Amino acid sequence: MSNLALLERFAALFEPRGVVVAGASSHPGKFGFVAAHNLLAAGYAGQVFLTNREGGEILGHKTLRSIDEVPDGAADLVFICTPPATVHDLLRACAAKGIRAAFMATAGYGELGEEGKRAEQELAALCAELGILLAGPNGQGVVSMPVDLCAQIVAPIPPRGHIAIASQSGGFVQAFLNYARKTGVGVSRAVSAGNCAATSVEDYLEYFAEDTETRVSLIYVEGLSDGRAFFEKTRQATAKKPLVVFKGGTTSGGQRAAASHTGALASDDRVFDGMCRQAGLTRAHSIEEAFELAASFATHPLPRGPNVFVLTTAGGWGVVTADRISASRELRLMPIPDDLRAAFDERLPPRWSRSNPADLAGSETRDTVVECLELAAQHPEVDAVVFLGLGIQSNLGDLERHGPFYPGHGLERVVEFHARQDSRYAELALELEKRHAKPILVATELVDCQPENPGPATLRAAGSLAYPSSHRAVGALEHLLRHARRSGVAQR
Repeated sequence: MSNLALLERFAALFEPRGVVVAGASSHPGKFGFVAAHNLLAAGYAGQVFLTNREGGEILGHKTLRSIDEVPDGAADLVFICTPPATVHDLLRACAAKGIRAAFMATAGYGELGEEGKRAEQELAALCAELGILLAGPNGQGVVSMPVDLCAQIVAPIPPRGHIAIASQSGGFVQAFLNYARKTGVGVSRAVSAGNCAATSVEDYLEYFAEDTETRVSLIYVEGLSDGRAFFEKTRQATAKKPLVVFKGGTTSGGQRAAASHTGALASDDRVFDGMCRQAGLTRAHSIEEAFELAASFATHPLPRGPNVFVLTTAGGWGVVTADRISASRELRLMPIPDDLRAAFDERLPPRWSRSNPADLAGSETRDTVVECLELAAQHPEVDAVVFLGLGIQSNLGDLERHGPFYPGHGLERVVEFHARQDSRYAELALELEKRHAKPILVATELVDCQPENPGPATLRAAGSLAYPSSHRAVGALEHLLRHARRSGVAQR
């Protein structure tokens, strides 16, 4: 399939002219209500049609009694919440109206065993005959933030960004969207693939690889119906963009759970792990790691080499970060270049570490951190910077603001100064990363411990990732470098 044909095929699912919710309900506890509510609440600008055999209104929106009442050509996508027995006739009526994609929340297919699998095959065959792209069944929704489409029965509505998600578990789609909300690192597309009766996770990956709104793909799989096809399609996809994969069903207990969940046949984990390495996939081993790695690819440029420079405002953080980098097979804790040491000497008192990590040793003035961070980022031998200590000044200011001596004693001015400085450092890290096209990874425990702190809050508001520890920042940097080497970006 040509790239243009691929984009056109999925446009009905991810950028529809209009959406029909078939089986919309006025009962807030039913999927048909939740799907209609989320679609309308997200601000989708296209036409929305709700069908319900009883008619009436749902959320102030007049309902239609059948698909036959939808104007010809007004909708591309139908979100199906009706029972399995109604689906075949419903799909035929949709095809007659020009609908070219169907998302099926309806369950009761392959996850139920052999009879359900036969029904699923018949469903897929009918959609192929009608020319309808089938997502699901047994899925929880589709999200497309460039058009404010949130046709799903999970939550929340994520910020807009550049991570595309395809998952065999609707629960993990929800989890990834929650992480997007927490971190501020947004989503381009997301789909709960369900049982993958006609459209597999790797089919979505083909689309994501061509999608201009997407920088990285993130997938969750439990089993593969065709391991060879998965390998070939993921290998082709990761040649164009990074691909992060998280897999369930890696043990016998997980495999039994996967079979009852989506009817998936889990593969041998050692074989899967080897396939990931050969195909160039970035494999994560927890849901937290999966999102964090995808967010890293979405928000940072790739490094051009292994040389890492660490700038810290406290020595202990520099020590453990140096340990982590030194233990890496990928990265190099570079010796500090003589010209960079000399430039720091001009700005810092003699007690600074005079090495890498560059420990400023509490010698910060109004512009010290700014000048040193800029010097490190612009140095030609530095491929990446890890910046530690963001938020410390604001943390002190917060303590003073809520202490018994505030306001007064000149504290107001100092507290505001501390907050401005941390916002300034965060903004500078973003600007330098863009200007010099090299990753600047910011790590601070305040991401989790004090998320409202102006340092991490500034990064979050800009849709950029701050790491809760330097260990996790360095781990993400290793994956960035591996992909940079595979794609030819890294030159040393």
